[in-house]
Amino acid sequence: MLYAIGFVSGFAVSKTLDTGWIGPTSEALIINTLLLSLFAVQHSVMARKFFKRWFTQIIPAAIERSTYVLLAGLVLILLFWQWRPIPTIVWQFTSPAAVMALIGLAALGWITVFLSTALINHFELFGLQQVLLNLIGKNAAEPRFRTPLLYKIVRHPLYLGFIIAFWAMPVMTAGHLVFSLIATFYILAGIALEEHDLIELFGDEYRRYRQRVAMLVPYRW
Repeated sequence: MLYAIGFVSGFAVSKTLDTGWIGPTSEALIINTLLLSLFAVQHSVMARKFFKRWFTQIIPAAIERSTYVLLAGLVLILLFWQWRPIPTIVWQFTSPAAVMALIGLAALGWITVFLSTALINHFELFGLQQVLLNLIGKNAAEPRFRTPLLYKIVRHPLYLGFIIAFWAMPVMTAGHLVFSLIATFYILAGIALEEHDLIELFGDEYRRYRQRVAMLVPYRW
C-alpha cells in the first residue's frame, strides 16, 4: 500500500506510473489493461461468497482473508513491475497554488483511505485479527452493521479516497489517465457487487442505509 502511494503519486519509489521503459502505445495499452484486469478479477472473484466457500475447503478459514490480501499484494507487485508508461501529457497545471492544492487533495484522498480502514477495523480488513483470534483459541464475533464517522457521510469513503488520490494530479499523462479510468470503472463495478453482498448480510438495515446516505458524493441530488 505504501509503495502504491508513491507509484500513483509519482514520488519516493523507483518505478511509478510515468517511469520505466517506453514502448509502442498500443503495446502499453494492452499490457496495462491486462494488468489492471488481472487485479480486478483476483480482487473481485476471491471476495465472493461462492469462492470463499470453495477456498476454505482447501485452507483454514482463519487465514482465508490474509491469503486473499497476500495474493492481491502479489498481483499489485506484478502491476508495479510490468506497468508501461505512456508519457503524453493530457493536462498540466503550472500555477504553484493549483499544484499545491492538487497535491494536498491527493494526500487527503490517501488519508481518507487509511482512516476508512481504521474505522471499520484495519486489522480485520487485512486478515490479521482472524489469525490472532485463531491462535488464542477465540472465535470471531458475528458481523455488526456500523456506520462510524465517514460512513455517515458516504457509504464508501474508502473508495472515494482512492478516486480522489487517482485523479488529483497536477500533471496527468495518458498512462495515468488509463490507470485512473480503468481503476474508477472497477471501483464502481466493485461497489455494485459489494452492496449486493451487504444486502444479503444485513437485509433491510442496509437498504435503509442506502436510502439515507449517498454512495460516493456526499450530497443527494
